[in-house]
Amino acid sequence: MQQVNNQHTFHIPVMGTGFTIDTPVKVAHLGISSVISLVDDILAERMREFYCRKLEIPYVAITDKNSDDPRAQRITAYLDLVDKMVREKFALMKQSFRETGEEVQKYLDMLPEFSAIKEQFRQFAASHNIREDIAAWIDAHLRPGSIDVNIMTKLDKDNYRGRQKLPNEFNDAHAALRGYAQSSLSSAIVFSAGINPRLYGYIETFDDFYPDADGEIKKKIILKVSDYRSAIIQGRFLAKKGLWVSEYRIESGLNCGGHAFATDGNLLGPVLEEFRTHRQDLIQTTHKIVVEALKNKNRPVPSSPLPIKITAQGGVGTAEEHQFLLDHYGLDSVGWGTPFLLVPEATNVDAPSMQLLCDAKEKDLYLSKTSPLGVPFNTLRGNTKDVEKQKFIDRGRPGSSCPRKLVQLNTEFTERAICSASRQYQNIRIKMLDQSGADPQQRQQEFDSITDKSCICVGLGTSALLVNDLDTKVEGTGVSICPGPGIAYFDKVVSLKEMVDHIYGRTNSVGRAKRPSIFVKELQLYVDYLKSKTAETQSPITDKQMKYFREFQHNLNEGIEYYKGLFSEYAAKLAVLPKDVLRELEQMRDELQGLSIIGGLPAYHSPSFATATSTSVSA
Repeated sequence: MQQVNNQHTFHIPVMGTGFTIDTPVKVAHLGISSVISLVDDILAERMREFYCRKLEIPYVAITDKNSDDPRAQRITAYLDLVDKMVREKFALMKQSFRETGEEVQKYLDMLPEFSAIKEQFRQFAASHNIREDIAAWIDAHLRPGSIDVNIMTKLDKDNYRGRQKLPNEFNDAHAALRGYAQSSLSSAIVFSAGINPRLYGYIETFDDFYPDADGEIKKKIILKVSDYRSAIIQGRFLAKKGLWVSEYRIESGLNCGGHAFATDGNLLGPVLEEFRTHRQDLIQTTHKIVVEALKNKNRPVPSSPLPIKITAQGGVGTAEEHQFLLDHYGLDSVGWGTPFLLVPEATNVDAPSMQLLCDAKEKDLYLSKTSPLGVPFNTLRGNTKDVEKQKFIDRGRPGSSCPRKLVQLNTEFTERAICSASRQYQNIRIKMLDQSGADPQQRQQEFDSITDKSCICVGLGTSALLVNDLDTKVEGTGVSICPGPGIAYFDKVVSLKEMVDHIYGRTNSVGRAKRPSIFVKELQLYVDYLKSKTAETQSPITDKQMKYFREFQHNLNEGIEYYKGLFSEYAAKLAVLPKDVLRELEQMRDELQGLSIIGGLPAYHSPSFATATSTSVSA
């Protein structure tokens, strides 16, 4: 039976398409798990060529001309190469003990001080003098980090061969799933951006996603979710197909990088509390469903529930916050994304973008409407992709040539979907605008809205090309850097060892002293988000809009009450809580109540503090 046993208590989530495209090659041999995006198969192919040339491995390009399944095959080939490189680096790391031992020592030094493996090694080494015995222990107990992959379920556009539309299996997300399923990896796939029933049904066709007779699953499923309700719905949906969700990865709706999938005011703390309270219910419920489904499929049935990890990510920035999330909510791992953009040993960030990240203050980070997905997108002012976009606008040629065609989802004006960031789409919209007779001010506002959309599917991968000195003639040099708001509190480039030491409290890399708690920061982001939503809503407000605002406000108030109880309970024990945290909560409650007069929203009357504490916070 599988056992959940982390070497580290953090992981590096997916960032863009290029920032973590080869992160496992850089960190997995040190026991650190990370995630590769499968959105851009062309970028994966470019990186495969790069590493094959570097390692003097024979390389044959996979093209639309020599393959009937090029997207899936490019992804499989790249993942197989990454798997091979990590295995070889890990073997060399272990072998180094028989020589200098430096790499093994580096591996062990990275681990947290409370690591069971670290302590076991110390004890074993202290009682064994024969070097080969210690080397054998290392072979048996150390393992590399997981090479996980990510698919955004909504990026599943139809594909064509000539004018002929291909079957659903050749849709983008389907082909990416197939590329992973056919790879040599034994790891996990992260599904983000919500449920895709057709894609989830396709998982059934691959044996590696089912448990074997020993309860082992070669390719595990991770669901990225924002609340418990989403987890239970998706978990049951997959369980009915005999598919076990090995991890629920909870991400803050707003306090994260990349696309921001804002919830209806559901804050991270209360969401984690619900998972902590109902964890066993989730396991038992899905286990029963999986057992019946596996029996019906005549597949091996585990005698007891398989392991489930509960992890979280979004906005964590200090060792104290990291440990609190592990201890209080019983998490198996915490995702550290944005801070690793400042670690060249782990991620691909070009020099101009790196400088922007180091200099970024709170005012430089905002939610934009630049994503053609129509989802708020975390944006850093002055990013080179926006500069490039403006140059095209100034030349009278707004929009992108759409070299990757990864976000062709709009069918307003064409039978075959196109991207709202493309030159084709924006030209159509601008011509319609010019014919509308709008006054100059209205025209400018609408023009800015049309041309605000940016080719992020290229921009999020270009940095990997720049860092590795690869040609960008097709892509251009613009980079869409999309950190979470937490980057405002880090101001320098650090080594991998320094960042890991920061996570485990051995050093401090937060460069700016005034930093709000992870929970308070997220709350402020949600209050600001609600302000912006109410401000942009035109009168008269519909019943549907009123219901949405009331629920949002209610959830935020419930969250504030939860945090007041939580912080009062732990204030004397934890350095994770700033001294003025309760005052900050009251200030935000006042801000929230101030919204009552906008659009006729009634004041929200929260339950008493004592009641909220007893019902929302469990010891």
